[in-house]
Amino acid sequence: MARGAIASLGIVLLSAACVPTGAAPRPPAPVQRLPPTPPVTATVSPASASAAALVARPEQPPADLLNAVQALGAGFRGTVGIAIRDVDRGWTVGYNADIPLPQQSVSKLWVAIALMDAVDRGTLKLSDPVTVRKSDLTLFHQPIRALVDKDGYRTTIGALLRGAMTRSDNSANDVLLWKVGGPAAIRRMLANKGVAGVGFGPGERLLQAQTAGLRWRPEWAGGWGFLQARAKMPFAARDKALKRYLAAPIDGASATGITHGLALLQKGELLSNESTVHLLTLMNASRTGPLRLKSGLRAGWTIAHKTGTGQDLGSLSTGYNDVGLVKSPDGRTYAVAVMIRSTRLPIPVRMRLMGDVTRALIRAVE
Repeated sequence: MARGAIASLGIVLLSAACVPTGAAPRPPAPVQRLPPTPPVTATVSPASASAAALVARPEQPPADLLNAVQALGAGFRGTVGIAIRDVDRGWTVGYNADIPLPQQSVSKLWVAIALMDAVDRGTLKLSDPVTVRKSDLTLFHQPIRALVDKDGYRTTIGALLRGAMTRSDNSANDVLLWKVGGPAAIRRMLANKGVAGVGFGPGERLLQAQTAGLRWRPEWAGGWGFLQARAKMPFAARDKALKRYLAAPIDGASATGITHGLALLQKGELLSNESTVHLLTLMNASRTGPLRLKSGLRAGWTIAHKTGTGQDLGSLSTGYNDVGLVKSPDGRTYAVAVMIRSTRLPIPVRMRLMGDVTRALIRAVE
């Protein structure tokens, strides 16, 4: 199983909770009166009694962790969703865990899973060559931009995946997105694999343009044109567009949904063993957000994670996230998601919240 292979590499893994769905009530069936039957006696072995007790009394999350998560969420000045799940035992705790929140670059995780799924199916290879053109460039953080000249930049699918997952390169991710079929293909993958509570936006360029109240223009590829156009917008127009996005994020996902997807990944239910190990190895090597969830780790604990950061307007910051799979020194695994929809608090305070969530988890389970 993937779990065993992942544990052998010491990768940090974490799992998530499913979002319950409602069902319409059915009318009561007519009562059938049956003749009495003689009593049945049975002897229950100690082992059977123990198993029955476990079924009757499923393991509950540590009370200290539940209280800590509630206190951290309630004490934060802003809107935040927090979810933690024990992958092996199945318990979950959360705060605002079921409301849709902006993912921003957290959504690169789903592109990566769709890509590795294509590798598993044999439709793509990590060694496949790719030429990145200037027209493929997006905006904001894109280290690959410096490598793309008038003839383009020749690389491979595997190298683009590494850039997207370890450096959160927007252009590398967008090229991969279209290699696997675009946003509609990601949404189908999420539905087919049962990842509930997670949506997917229209791709980096359209997402960021819409969030700012603009329509993307092809000549903006590379980012400078977009930044200039955004700078010329009246504050009121940007404020209206940002509020609309925050109220119903087109790339929205719940913290519970994110951890559910991480759990399925950790259990080997999304990808082959080899692809699962490869992706989690990249997440473990992430260079982004070292002072977010990762800052709360103790010696021997590890994390495989993906960050996300949205646009700012004045003092308001949006989409400030970190999600990941956390592993203890003895191999226990937990899925953690901290997603800040909006806040006016400075970056060090936001990072402290994320580190505090990790610290609370470790204190409660050690």
